[in-house]
Amino acid sequence: MQEPAITPELIEAHGLKPDEYDRILEIIGREPTFTELGIFSAMWNEHCSYKSSKKWLRTLPTEGPQVICGPGENAGIVDIGDGQAVVFKMESHNHPSYIEPYQGAATGVGGILRDVFTMGARPIAAMNSLSFGAPDHPKTKRLLAGVVEGVGGYGNAFGVPTVGGEVRFHPAYNGNCLVNAFAAGLAEADKIFYSAASGVGMPVVYLGAKTGRDGVGGATMASAEFDETIEEKRPTVQVGDPFTEKRLLEACLELMASGAVISIQDMGAAGLTCSAVEMGDKGGLGIRLDLDRVPVRERAMTAYEMMLSESQERMLMVLRPEKEEEAKAIFDKWDLDFAIVGETIAEDRFLILHGNETKADLPLSKLASSAPEYDRPWTAPEPATALAEEVEIDAIEGLCALLSSPNHAAKQWVYEQYDSMVMADTVRSPGLGAGVVRVHGTGKMLAFTSDVTPRYVRANPKEGGKQAVAEAYRNLVAVGATPLASTDNLNFGNPEKSEIMGQFVGAIQGIGEACAALGMPIVSGNVSLYNETDGKAILPTPTIGAVGLIPTPERLIGSIPAEGDIALLLGRAGGHLGQSALLAEAFGQEEGDAPPVDLAAEKAHGAFVLAQHARIRACTDLSDGGLALAAFELAEVGGIGVTLDTGGTARLFGEDQGRYLIACAPDEAEPLLTAAEAAGVPLARVGRFGGDAVTLGKRQAPLADLVSIFRTSFAATVG
Repeated sequence: MQEPAITPELIEAHGLKPDEYDRILEIIGREPTFTELGIFSAMWNEHCSYKSSKKWLRTLPTEGPQVICGPGENAGIVDIGDGQAVVFKMESHNHPSYIEPYQGAATGVGGILRDVFTMGARPIAAMNSLSFGAPDHPKTKRLLAGVVEGVGGYGNAFGVPTVGGEVRFHPAYNGNCLVNAFAAGLAEADKIFYSAASGVGMPVVYLGAKTGRDGVGGATMASAEFDETIEEKRPTVQVGDPFTEKRLLEACLELMASGAVISIQDMGAAGLTCSAVEMGDKGGLGIRLDLDRVPVRERAMTAYEMMLSESQERMLMVLRPEKEEEAKAIFDKWDLDFAIVGETIAEDRFLILHGNETKADLPLSKLASSAPEYDRPWTAPEPATALAEEVEIDAIEGLCALLSSPNHAAKQWVYEQYDSMVMADTVRSPGLGAGVVRVHGTGKMLAFTSDVTPRYVRANPKEGGKQAVAEAYRNLVAVGATPLASTDNLNFGNPEKSEIMGQFVGAIQGIGEACAALGMPIVSGNVSLYNETDGKAILPTPTIGAVGLIPTPERLIGSIPAEGDIALLLGRAGGHLGQSALLAEAFGQEEGDAPPVDLAAEKAHGAFVLAQHARIRACTDLSDGGLALAAFELAEVGGIGVTLDTGGTARLFGEDQGRYLIACAPDEAEPLLTAAEAAGVPLARVGRFGGDAVTLGKRQAPLADLVSIFRTSFAATVG
């Protein structure tokens, strides 16, 4: 087949700027072949190279005594004691999910699961953070239905419990939904597998499913804005098969136990290209690939298509040669492809052969280490102004405004499509704060959460970044978990616009400050930029996924208050309504500054909850909707009423940070108050649980009526 001529239009179509193409010419000293152009495009796009974000990602705290492996591998790894480790990561599949919701979301789940088990870990939990456009936008219902079905269809069939997440709606996502997928797995701390190749002349082995044309150019597509040509991008979306992935998991874990693996890498973004380059670059070696040996499911595939295909359920491995027969037998047993497609070489070359021709011959190290890196201009956003006037609303009307919004109503329409109980170790299901999963065969549990409040980040990127970490910290603490570490999924618009880059920089500064102060280093993550359509950017959405350890069953804090329990507020009384959920849902306003985050107070309040866990029957952090919504949610779970002594709008709905609502038995209230005084943290009685009504100051409504609104509004609006 005649390869197309390299023209300025073709270079632009590959997402390469003229100066980047000039750099390619300088590196290789000639015009690239079509396949080489595709390889450079894949390795130098934003999705794979992080060329706009590397400068700032390096400022994040990534180390700690608990960290076994930080950023740079397929997933982060944290020690949980007893020779065990938790392996986890969060990653986006935004652009594919907007184009083809079911497959985009499904393959996002598949990709993040592979990131975890390629390290030698068996997946034990999944989460997702989903952002959609306005509920009444014509595309929202279709996108929501397809994405949720895709997440459930893949995760349920693979057999991993989905234990948590979040779903939000805002007009800023009308043209670009966000699908952020999280997975965590368990591994033995001394049996972790990494991606760096080692040894010259070692076989490079292709594992898993066959290569097709689905997903060709997917990474490049994910590094560009959308416009009116969006439908033309549909072929760049991958197609997933969870049953093949389940077999791949079992085969890989069996292969790893055999001692055959030198290094292993998931074939994710940019497929064969990225996996081979990363293995070679990390090991300081070259790679030779013979594409005639690659298992394919379509005829007459070109070298370009094979190198850039993002067909799913595939791995690349460097094998111990003496273990070849044993390794092949394992993959034959699981009915998966096993093919030696190349070898490691001493020279710094990425040599691609196909049909007795050399299709690419490039300096391998230049594909990764010499990728462009930009210090993009950025401008700090204008400081947000305080609210122009005080806000007042009838307390029950304000609560109903929140409960009837799909942003804050119960999400069981979503959660019930996910299998949260498969593997039989789930302790706490979605919808009750952090998800909790037993570490099988031990008394330990792991808690998982994902959090961000995009309207805070837009108003004040640094405080919004801090708040995302602080809320994740509180969600873990509220179930009795000691926070261990974080993963980030940084979703922003076009970084070539200085105001968007300013949002990114501010958020990174806030995230870094909070992670350092709260002992939650970033150990893995993903950056998703160019989330824009026709020049309109999404809300800045730096999602934080976090993991905590509950060392013994006794440390688990419940979520169900009992009749007669005292309601205690840990933290300041409240009053910050800027950028609040009440303002957005009841008044249609997004005004004011984000609430400030006091990291020293966050740490002190979290330490108090963990120290006093035995006296606490139920606990939740205060975030969207403030005290009123937190109290209602505890009451709803317990099936009992709640009375809050205050009826003031700011006190009920303010979103001041660093706060928890605690339910305790009447005889535990005084000991808790005394302990708080000794610890120097603010704790006060704010009401009690019991009866069958929700009473906010002088206003009251039957609990059953409010529960009905809470439980039906989501499906009625967008389901």
